[in-house]
Amino acid sequence: MIKDDLISLVRQATQAAQTAGDLPAFDLPAVVVDHPKNPEHGDYATNIALQSARAARLAPLRIAEQIVKHWPPADFVGRVSVAPPGFINIALDDRWLAHQVAVIQANPATYGNSNAGCGRKAQVEFVSANPTGPLTIGHAWGAVLGDTIANLLTATGWDVTREYYFNNGGRQMRLLGESLQVRCLELLGDRRPIPPDGYRGDYLRWVAATLYAEYGDALAEKDVDFFRNKAVDAIFANIRSTLDRLGIRFDVYYNELDLYYNGKIEAAVKALANSGYAYEKDGAVWLRATELGLKQDRVIIKSSGEPTYRMPDIAYHVDKLERGFEYIVDIFGADHHATWPDVLAGVRALGYNTDGIKVILHQFITLMREGQEVKMSTRRGEFVTIDELLDDITTEAIPGKDVMRFMLLTRSPDSPMTFDMDLAVKQSSENPVYYVQYGHARICSILRKAAEEGFTPEAYADGDLSLLTHPSELALLRRMVALPEVIATAAEQLAPHQLSGYATDLATQFHLFYRDCRVLSSDPADRELTKARLRLCDAARIVLARTLGLMGVSAPERM
Repeated sequence: MIKDDLISLVRQATQAAQTAGDLPAFDLPAVVVDHPKNPEHGDYATNIALQSARAARLAPLRIAEQIVKHWPPADFVGRVSVAPPGFINIALDDRWLAHQVAVIQANPATYGNSNAGCGRKAQVEFVSANPTGPLTIGHAWGAVLGDTIANLLTATGWDVTREYYFNNGGRQMRLLGESLQVRCLELLGDRRPIPPDGYRGDYLRWVAATLYAEYGDALAEKDVDFFRNKAVDAIFANIRSTLDRLGIRFDVYYNELDLYYNGKIEAAVKALANSGYAYEKDGAVWLRATELGLKQDRVIIKSSGEPTYRMPDIAYHVDKLERGFEYIVDIFGADHHATWPDVLAGVRALGYNTDGIKVILHQFITLMREGQEVKMSTRRGEFVTIDELLDDITTEAIPGKDVMRFMLLTRSPDSPMTFDMDLAVKQSSENPVYYVQYGHARICSILRKAAEEGFTPEAYADGDLSLLTHPSELALLRRMVALPEVIATAAEQLAPHQLSGYATDLATQFHLFYRDCRVLSSDPADRELTKARLRLCDAARIVLARTLGLMGVSAPERM
């Protein structure tokens, strides 16, 4: 990583200056290297001299000058300079930048990857919707976030397990069975009301129609458990089909009921009681959350003997840790904001370290169509399913999966999102996924045309990269070599939306390069430059495809 290498160079230069007597002995604070706001100042900058002024008892400008004076040689560094009141600005070397084309071409499937995870086990839990109805746009955001985060962690060296946690038992599922029973009896001429708080969506009508085709009048003799099980089977099949359309597959489907059957919930409750973190009050069992730093204690076992949803979640996270996951990412909707702190507190009370458990809460999505908000309610059956939305936003130019995934990665999950269906189907630069995919397709078109004119990949494979000196070429190269840093930062910060911004910037930089630099020339005198620029185009194609691939978005060759 360039930043890590620069931090090492700053430390080496400081130590060399101290050894030479040009700087006094002092403990160097943590070195921070970042991008300057003004690109004219260079590619990177550090304020280490300002941070060291008190310890060194010297003016920051003096410290910066001595660090630069003793800067060790590095092939990727072109210019190192000092700017008042003590900043050190660093520019990448132009020849090194040009050579990165060869590095990218040599690693088309892995460029940008790192080994920060060192093969350690990570788990990403996402979607985790109970099988009570089809997945909606709200589920889609969590699905895309989770899958992309899993891609990022894999790219940074983690051994990642994608996991879906669900419950097909309890009151909700009984209501689902009762609701399906009503729909089936309707087909037999026996009309009854949907139970209070039951499920009214039309999806139960098509499940009922399927069952009627198979069982006919025998449905009248079936009990609620039969209808519950059939509803779960049908809805889960639909959920898996929907996720498959989004390009999402899970390694593990974990059923909450297993925690009851294997005694892990009961064992966790006993352990909390034995440790003094659980107590009885009014016939219920409470978690002593206030002693764990939270505002109020919480019921974990109701007076009826039924656990609240917090208790299975506590047992489930203990199970995750006992399976050896060192890094756990939970992706929930915003409605979980009040519950997850209690769950982690319960896990800590059982003696487990929760530092490796990270929780992402994504906000709600507003779906807009023709300028109007689409209102949704799963219980009332008023919602737009992911499948319906995928069908609506699929065009000849772009699959609905690509549109949905890209657009859901354009915002940070902690910000509310508006999903504009009208924008999603636009085939113009206003549509971000169209803009980026067109950039990739444009590069492929250039390379196809080059091949037609005799510049096949074999013909330009030996292109002289040192000829890439035009400012627009170098600007494109600077964006391309940023991919390793983008991947590392997005993975570390669990911020996959950074990929969409990078992809858009890269596509823009390529369009500017193509505007300013003629790639194909019939002039024999330009043959070597043409070959070099074709190599640059090919490397840009690789980087753009890598970025889109991490987002789960295709990189089309024609549009």
